[in-house]
Amino acid sequence: MEEVSLQPKHYLTCFWPGMAELWWRGRFSALPAAIAFAAVVNALLIAKFIYSDWLSGGLVLLACWVVAAAWLVLTIRAIRELPLLLTPLQASEEPDRFPDAQVAFLRGDYEAAEKLLGENLAIEPRDPPALLLLSAIYRHTGRLHASQLLLTEIRKLEVADNWGLEFAAEQSRLERDIAAREEDQIEEEAEDEAGEAAQPEPEDEAHPEATERTEQATDAEDSAQRDPERGAESDSGAASERTGASLSEDLVENLAEDQSRERGDEDLPNHNDDNEGSGEPVRTNRAA
Repeated sequence: MEEVSLQPKHYLTCFWPGMAELWWRGRFSALPAAIAFAAVVNALLIAKFIYSDWLSGGLVLLACWVVAAAWLVLTIRAIRELPLLLTPLQASEEPDRFPDAQVAFLRGDYEAAEKLLGENLAIEPRDPPALLLLSAIYRHTGRLHASQLLLTEIRKLEVADNWGLEFAAEQSRLERDIAAREEDQIEEEAEDEAGEAAQPEPEDEAHPEATERTEQATDAEDSAQRDPERGAESDSGAASERTGASLSEDLVENLAEDQSRERGDEDLPNHNDDNEGSGEPVRTNRAA
């Protein structure tokens, strides 16, 4: 922590209520007090020297003594609180944890270092060395976005003007880590795309028709293996059907031959009678 020695110029801001907090710490909560004190002083001056007929002289004099007493009390209070405004760590009764945080950071114990810095920053939230070390802890633990935001806030502090070199060095290291992370992400994406492209196309998608025929043949074989008796019965049934058909054909042919023979026998007597009437001898039919 940078030590700030109190000089006479530092006390000049204590002579106006609220000015010290506004000047050294940037606390806007002290702005209403400074504006109100300025309004009261201006009103008394106007009532005393410009429009003296508004109020009686005794009332204006009493108001001036009250304002002077309030100014004296507020000035003494500002002088006593000035060391807390300029060097809160030095004026605080709590020990300075920044050296311990540095040791933990160099040891690689970033969690302990961040905890110690948190105790320091609770007393002095505008301490540039502690803020820079906290930014480095964020960077080492992979919280690059938080580190970038913290460096942006440090740049806005007027007390950080003396730490320009350290700030520039930390900023360059952060930019290097951000670039390295982006390169790693690009490489990972390229590897993922290459892995997806190298994967073989499934056979089902490449040859759907062949796969369908193979599945049908496999199902037929499985059904035949599961029901061998049913397959044998179907074969025997088909054979018996073929035998019955051939027998029926033979029977039909025999019946046709018998009918033709019967018609031939019926025609023979009529032929013999004709022969007898004509005086020709009767010829016997050996086939009959």
